[in-house]
Amino acid sequence: MFGSPARVAALAAVVALAVTAPVAPISASVNPFFAPSTLPLGAPPFDRIKDSDYLPAFQAGMAEQLKEIEAIADNPAPPTFDNTIVAMEKSGQMLNRVTLAFEGVSQANTNPTLQHIEEVIAPETAAHQDAIYLNHKLFARVQSIYKNQERLKLDPESRQLLNVDYEQFVLSGANLNAADKTKLREINKQLSILQAAFDRKLLAGTAAGALVVKDKAKLAGMSDSAIDAAAQAAANHHTDGWLISLQNTTQQPALQSLDDRATREQLFKNAWNRTEKGDANDVRDTISTIVMLRAKKAQLLHYPNYASYALVDQMAKTPAAVQAFLAGLIPQERAKAKAEADTLQAMIDKDGGHFQLQPWDWDHYAEQVRKAKYGLDDKQIRPYFELNNVLQNGLFYAANQLYGITFKERHDIPVYQPDVRVFQVYDKDGSPLALMYFDFFKRDNKAGGAWMSNFVNQSKLLGTKPVVYNVENFTKPAPGQPALLSVDNVTGMFHEFGHALNGFFADQEYASLSGANTARDFVEYPSQFNEHWALYPAVLKHYAVNYKTHQPMPQSLIDKIKRASTFNQSYSLGETLAADELDMAWHTLPASAPKQNVDQFETQAIKASQTDFQSIPPRYRSSYFLHIWSNGYAAGYYAYMWSEMLDDDTYQWFLQHGGMTRANGQRYRDLILSRGHSEDYGPMFRAFYGKDPEVGPLLKFRGLTSPGN
Repeated sequence: MFGSPARVAALAAVVALAVTAPVAPISASVNPFFAPSTLPLGAPPFDRIKDSDYLPAFQAGMAEQLKEIEAIADNPAPPTFDNTIVAMEKSGQMLNRVTLAFEGVSQANTNPTLQHIEEVIAPETAAHQDAIYLNHKLFARVQSIYKNQERLKLDPESRQLLNVDYEQFVLSGANLNAADKTKLREINKQLSILQAAFDRKLLAGTAAGALVVKDKAKLAGMSDSAIDAAAQAAANHHTDGWLISLQNTTQQPALQSLDDRATREQLFKNAWNRTEKGDANDVRDTISTIVMLRAKKAQLLHYPNYASYALVDQMAKTPAAVQAFLAGLIPQERAKAKAEADTLQAMIDKDGGHFQLQPWDWDHYAEQVRKAKYGLDDKQIRPYFELNNVLQNGLFYAANQLYGITFKERHDIPVYQPDVRVFQVYDKDGSPLALMYFDFFKRDNKAGGAWMSNFVNQSKLLGTKPVVYNVENFTKPAPGQPALLSVDNVTGMFHEFGHALNGFFADQEYASLSGANTARDFVEYPSQFNEHWALYPAVLKHYAVNYKTHQPMPQSLIDKIKRASTFNQSYSLGETLAADELDMAWHTLPASAPKQNVDQFETQAIKASQTDFQSIPPRYRSSYFLHIWSNGYAAGYYAYMWSEMLDDDTYQWFLQHGGMTRANGQRYRDLILSRGHSEDYGPMFRAFYGKDPEVGPLLKFRGLTSPGN
């Protein structure tokens, strides 16, 4: 997952802050954000950063950027690309340093102090952005340059920056009259407060929703290492028994292995109801208010609904295009889901179960079918997927084979949490390319899911190289035990590392257009494409080694994994499509719609879209749909499926042109990974693929065009 772009970008993603009062001078020796970092590539000096440093740095950085913006707006010289567009691009460097560091730490390693900072200053985030994008003198300069761009001799990337900037001003309300600008400022302020509150409530509700088991017999089916980890988690919480923490999705990993049906049901319901308990962590009123405010914002900006507003700068462009795309997948999915549900019910009946298949049964019996039909057992696979081996001999190996880059772990770069690891990335010629951080393990103070972002963005203008991080939520093993991963975990690592590659190869003049600063329905393309290499034969053989015996995974087991690769696809596709449609339903509500009952709306929306698949709930219920309420994916969760179309097209192209070769990797790097948002997405994709995207390869790789498995 990744956030959305824009120059004051970092401000819009998770947090960005502003100031309304004078700031006392603070020296760089007191606050590390007041001067550029002296660490390699400008990496944040986490060994020197204290929680108390963030707020003063935000205040000073905000004040500094506003002065810079005012100077640009008040410049008596006629507006030019350099004295306006480039000057804006250079502004806010202190603010950018603190924002990128705070964003990373507050999501991955938060605490009450950081949460308080985030909520207290959230309204100022909106105020600061409005101070820039609703500045009429500044917009007049941008508009003048935009209207006269044909007379300017701009290179393609500079022309793109001008067009993106102008569009961002318009979408931010620069063309509104004074009264409507005032209304917009108030809406933005309220939204920032509500989104920060949603984050806090979801984090607390997810932690509180962990399942505590007092009887070890109830954990039958779980591996010894998983049981040990649950015992350690309980001890860490000063609780007797075993504790199974929740991840951010509806389904939970332990549901696959737990034999006791009552335990499975309770774990599922803990996840399903985590923020719907009528307590301080209940988010339903927060969500329904966010929806109303977003619809009002869209109406103010002359759009029929928020989805129409949010999709203007995406590859899909319109809600109609998204709905048509999703509608083309639902019929095949319904047929596949019914067939697989019938197969699982048959397994239940065969085992003597006298019950109908429910969501908390699906993963467990899918695993039983996988064992029976393909001879495949997750416990049999995990010993071959030890985390460090997957990292070094899987991710790094594939990147080297495709792009020629190499990695060396560094222990001299400070980190924000002891489990975080840092690597120097070297380009194909041996020159330093980037720094890469990995934060693998689940913590109660870490947001759910997995993501990539930057601590430093690449920019030739600013002379900066990328400092990138990946965050996962794997269960941390008990002390002395290896971290053994599932196939899905491994695929997730390759996914987030695909985002990182997009960051490494950024080659832009301007940070606003650099690397993964692309549209939501394009940013997931490189990450999902990289997933294909996880099970690519040459890569799999290189890292799938038993951690005890050091023997490679036998070909017979590899063959089983391959044969089973499209099994159970109906669940993963069904839960995703349901979430896609739920997101679009919320964000196509008009401003005239009344405040919604969240549960009723959710049920009706899923039924109306025909994504009410048998025993397959949405991947995210509205009440814990972090992506769309505060992570920049409002009306954009479809991006994962849209990007899958692009990535499957691309993988098909690779297979037709020799597969994993340096020549193919270099072509993909040159035409896609290094391009950022330096050109429009349609032409960029066509330059690589030779034509517009097509859905055929997606259906093929999902197993939806074959007789079935």
